Amino acid sequence: MPDTPYLKLGTRTSPLAMVQAQEARARLCAAHGWVESAVELVPVIASGDKVQDRALAEIGGKALWTKELDAWLADGTIDAAVHSLKDVETVRPETLAIAAVLPRADKRDRLVGASSIAGLPQGAVVGTSAPRRAAQVLYARPDCTVVTFRGNVATRLAKLQAGDVDATFLAAAGLDRLGRDDIGHALDPAAWLPAPAQGAIAIECRAGDSAALGLLAAIDHAPTRAEVMAERALLLALGGNCHSPIAVLCDGDGDTLTMRAALFSPAGQTRVDGEARFVADDHDAPARLAADLLARAPSGITAYFAGRPA
Repeated sequence: MPDTPYLKLGTRTSPLAMVQAQEARARLCAAHGWVESAVELVPVIASGDKVQDRALAEIGGKALWTKELDAWLADGTIDAAVHSLKDVETVRPETLAIAAVLPRADKRDRLVGASSIAGLPQGAVVGTSAPRRAAQVLYARPDCTVVTFRGNVATRLAKLQAGDVDATFLAAAGLDRLGRDDIGHALDPAAWLPAPAQGAIAIECRAGDSAALGLLAAIDHAPTRAEVMAERALLLALGGNCHSPIAVLCDGDGDTLTMRAALFSPAGQTRVDGEARFVADDHDAPARLAADLLARAPSGITAYFAGRPA
């Protein structure tokens, strides 16, 4: 047993974040032949976890999930930070690097409270704080009403049980990681696209920390990295932010990626879709798809893009 840990991993304190950090630790220990105590988990309460009554876009965006861990990386309190990659801003400090992306879990959303979008009751109240989910459900079911709905998995399920809403959405990956794969109905990604990088866990460290970079490289999953970095490149090229309803899914097949994406107006009145197939090392392909989507999108959509990326 080491007297001091080889790596200190920072993580948010939510149950899901802790499970993800434990997975990262387990993979590191397996890859390097370490005992569990070689990797110390260092939890922090993120700003995004402190404010639960307002939409994330209204109180600072995705940075609220990362800023405390970023500060700890900067001052050396931790060696690396574990994140849900879909919650990490597209533009990150140059001093940080995504050193590892773990194998991607289920990319789909699950609908909780009904068996399908079509099966929602007429005029259903649906809870979500994600512009993508709100726009997609309103596009498919304009009779529904969407209300802001935040909190960790347990909090949202409790609100649903209390009758605050008729239905809500949760990421299948998060439910699976919490051992709750019995909850909800998975939505077919052919009709319901997920968020960029949904289902992926990323580990960041200081860009100049060669020791941490080397240790973390052992658990980097190249196929997942190719998919999620392409999705993040699309988000960057679109200039999307926390108010921008963007849905995208990239599937890998050998060295080839197939990307399907959709942009929406926030209230779901309009939608534009696109698809591209390209080799994984064609880093310009997502930008070409983004340009095509924006060129075909009406002003009701483009008004919410081409700003500072989230």
